[in-house]
Amino acid sequence: MSVPGGSRRKFWGWGLEDAGPSPEHQRQIAHLVAARLGIEPPAIVDPPRLEDLHLPAPRIALPPPLAHLGSTALEDRAGHTYGKSFRDVVRGLRREFTNPPDAVFYPRDEADIVAILDWCTDAGAVAVPYGGGSSVVGGVEPPPRDACRAAVTIDVRALDRVVEIDRRSRAARIQAGVLGPALEDQLRPAGLTLRHFPQSFEFSSLGGWIATRSGGHFATLFTHIDDLVEAVRVVTPAGIVATRRLPGSGAGPSPDRLFMGSEGILGIITEAWMRLQARPRFRISCAVPFADFAAAAEAVRAVSQAGLYPSNCRLLDAGEAETAGAGIGEDAVLLLAFESADHALDAWMARALECARDHGGRVPSEPVRTRSEGDGERDGSAGAWRRSFLGAPYLRDALVAMGLVTETFESAVTWDRFADFHRTVMATTTDAVRRICGAGRVTCRFTHVYPDGPAPYYTVLAPARPGGQLEQWAEIKAAASEALLRSGGTITHHHAVGRDHRPWYDKQRPGPFATALAAAKQALDPAGILNPGVLIDARPPA
Repeated sequence: MSVPGGSRRKFWGWGLEDAGPSPEHQRQIAHLVAARLGIEPPAIVDPPRLEDLHLPAPRIALPPPLAHLGSTALEDRAGHTYGKSFRDVVRGLRREFTNPPDAVFYPRDEADIVAILDWCTDAGAVAVPYGGGSSVVGGVEPPPRDACRAAVTIDVRALDRVVEIDRRSRAARIQAGVLGPALEDQLRPAGLTLRHFPQSFEFSSLGGWIATRSGGHFATLFTHIDDLVEAVRVVTPAGIVATRRLPGSGAGPSPDRLFMGSEGILGIITEAWMRLQARPRFRISCAVPFADFAAAAEAVRAVSQAGLYPSNCRLLDAGEAETAGAGIGEDAVLLLAFESADHALDAWMARALECARDHGGRVPSEPVRTRSEGDGERDGSAGAWRRSFLGAPYLRDALVAMGLVTETFESAVTWDRFADFHRTVMATTTDAVRRICGAGRVTCRFTHVYPDGPAPYYTVLAPARPGGQLEQWAEIKAAASEALLRSGGTITHHHAVGRDHRPWYDKQRPGPFATALAAAKQALDPAGILNPGVLIDARPPA
């Protein structure tokens, strides 16, 4: 699949074919990882080529009226078989493409989507909505082949425009297939931004963000896409749903909220009115080391409850700081940043640093100030962390190619429970890693913070036995997921549910709500064709 500029996206993993660590860099990483884990440098698996693949034949033919919108080509089917999770990349590197979609449709407009869904209903074919394909929870792969007659993917990449900008209300009507960079490029001439930057920003879409309740880069205030949605338009098998543009409403349950987080089981989002912001001109940032992670967490709580709303308030434990190049493995590091389009930020930073100092933070003599519309100053620990953040998906793929288990899982929990929660999750996961893999490490950082609690994000890195990556990953994930729920957290803060989190989402979700969600699906998707098995079973439980 080509992208603007002529580069091609990997069909088996994250990003572009010509991006990520070079072979020499991968070898250096292998030696570094071996030293940290106390193992021999692992061998590196070569990436797959399309000519290596043998896909099963399509089970259904493209209908002549829609054939110009569809493809059964090898590259299209292979490229839409998986998302971008650890499990997906392992299977891609193994050349295991045994369950591809039977066809991929590329609708040009809403009418095309209506026609495709009508055909799927008549043909009994499952339809999997697809934005950027960046799911890390099994949200875009077809159901098992024995569970459906046929499965097609509906890729909305052609719906990629900012259609209308309302400058007075500071909002825009935007098509759902637009990827992050193209969206910001279209808003920039108007001096506006959506200000939503998930780690997957480069290859994820507006519709995907809404359907999965994406969390952005910014750590406080407008953390999720939910806060930025003004209205949505959705094509369902039962008809089109268009909600009203309003700054707020108390008119019953919100119809917008029904589709936020619906993960493609109720309909395909085609466009949305989104709340925008002026592009920031003032930035200030600082990195504060702490000798003690627990004390640093208390500093974060103080900042989050002070009403300062920093754009970045990420706490890295010593291991995370070392991995990101923001420390040497001895201290936790708190990354603080503020930004504004309207005013200087020295007073806000001064109060945040006062909170940090009160809890043992070693505050630098001078934070970094930037007055520009560019990316701003990126030197020091904060800059190292940002570069590490953006390059992490490419690094993850390289580690998977070395035969390692490398996974992340995230949650959210209230402050009163956090200390026990963190202790339990770290102990349970570390024990599982060492018991299952013989060695390994577990690290933690905060991705988002709220006045009532943090969103801790854990990273696992461990050696795997040859051929055992998926089995060992599944054991570790199960142990960690059980610990999250047992300790009062959520199974996911911003990664969505998909297929990978279904067992624990079923435990977290209230029973009557499950019945109500199944009823909504029955009403909007009577034939049960949309993404069955994600969030709920294909049919209501007996």
